[in-house]
Amino acid sequence: MSSPGKTTTGDKPQQVVHGTTPKSPKRLARIAGVIYLLVAVFGGFAQGFLERKMYVAGDAAATTENLVANEGLVRLGVVSDLINEVLLVLLALTLYALLKHVHLAAARVMVALAVVAAGITALNVVFEFAGLQVATGAVDMSALGVDGSDAMVLLMLDTQHYGLLIAQIFFGLWLAPLGYLAYKSGWIPKPLALVLVVAAGCYVVAVLTAFLVPDLYLQISSYITIPCIIAEVWIAGYLLIVGVNTTKSGRAEPSLVGTLAAE
Repeated sequence: MSSPGKTTTGDKPQQVVHGTTPKSPKRLARIAGVIYLLVAVFGGFAQGFLERKMYVAGDAAATTENLVANEGLVRLGVVSDLINEVLLVLLALTLYALLKHVHLAAARVMVALAVVAAGITALNVVFEFAGLQVATGAVDMSALGVDGSDAMVLLMLDTQHYGLLIAQIFFGLWLAPLGYLAYKSGWIPKPLALVLVVAAGCYVVAVLTAFLVPDLYLQISSYITIPCIIAEVWIAGYLLIVGVNTTKSGRAEPSLVGTLAAE
């Protein structure tokens, strides 16, 4: 009977090693790069372009008018957002497979944060779609009158807007363990790894400022997101074009590397 951690072929025990580096790191990295690019495309359309085009803070009539005039675009944005969140989870899992040998716990935290961010964002798409339903009359709100109906539309999109800000905390934080893993792996340029950690902090500061000091947020939002854009464009481009530099390899955590179990 074989001991845990071993398999036997005849009388020769064979070691089962956990936490080893992946067999095709460059291939995994390039797959992650492709997925990251798709996340940028779908997320950029749904959140970077469409939400800003439809949502007019404090103006219920204008927001409703935008939704009615662009119904097909909004529906496309809802689908794009949902696809984007699936891609984000797949991206995190691919990076987990690539970097888990560096530090298993950090890799798990990275995936968990990405999944939470994806879940919150996907849930908030419901409010965007509900706002569209009210704006187009698919849901009868005539009892509230035109002003009341418009106010309901604005409330739905307000909820989505602030819900996306909450998701941004987790979307930002997942870059911190990613930066740590990238730094320790030795496969990704250390400046890039450090920028990822800085970007994580900028995302969190932006969200806290938006809720605590909204006037200040309006003044700094264009600047505080610069490190975030640089970090994500850089990591996506590096993974897609270079893959990883496997000529340098960081040490895996000793506790994560399997050893022969005692017979």
